[in-house]
Amino acid sequence: MRQLLLGLLRRIGRGVPHGLGAGLPLMSLALVVAGCASHSLMPETQAAAIKHRERALASHADAIHAAIRQSGHAGALALLDAQDGRLVVLPGDSPADAWARYTASPESGTGRVSLPPVLTFVHRADVPQAPETVTLSVLQQQAQLLDAHRRVAERLDLVQGELAASKREVDASLAAARAEMQTALSSVAEDLATVRKFMLQTAQLGWLNHELNVENATGIRKVVTASQELSASSAKLEETMRQLSGSLAGQLKELSSRLDSIQGKVSNLK
Repeated sequence: MRQLLLGLLRRIGRGVPHGLGAGLPLMSLALVVAGCASHSLMPETQAAAIKHRERALASHADAIHAAIRQSGHAGALALLDAQDGRLVVLPGDSPADAWARYTASPESGTGRVSLPPVLTFVHRADVPQAPETVTLSVLQQQAQLLDAHRRVAERLDLVQGELAASKREVDASLAAARAEMQTALSSVAEDLATVRKFMLQTAQLGWLNHELNVENATGIRKVVTASQELSASSAKLEETMRQLSGSLAGQLKELSSRLDSIQGKVSNLK
């Protein structure tokens, strides 16, 4: 049967293009029926159950693909309600996506759908891919993994937000500390400039004091020299006065002698 279906697909592929859209829904579900040939390794009861499920879904091919076209997704999970056997189509772009959309819908919590243990994902009519058989437990496990991944991603986002907030706080603290340090350094620089200016003024005053001391010492030496010169001049003047006094006394005495001699001669002449 598989070979007959493959031959039918090849003939349709070489046929009129607009006929392909009507034939692919039936062919995609027909492949499910053709898969019955691979169930030889299963127990007869299990293989018979699978054949029955696939044949039942194949009878609803038009309805399944009509629901997929209306949804606009890449495919849908197709199943028959385990209680009343009605067709249930869950659209999605993948089995996991279709299951996630179903579990997020209000219908999943009403209990109106009795899910079988095995479901079939049927691809869109223009996708040449055979239907996929998935189990309910696998879908549930994938949903749990996705939910755990979502919680981890949310936690990571939260941690990243906290880290970003902490980084902003640390950056703000560093900026404030840097500003305080810069202010302190500026104050220290001003104090050093003031101390340097004071030391320079002190050095200038010391130099001026030294110059004054040098000038005072020079003046004192000059005064001492002048005093010594004045003392020497006084001594010379005193000696000169003594000499002049002695010379004057001698001259006066000589003059007196001459006057006496002249007076004697005058007296003789009378």
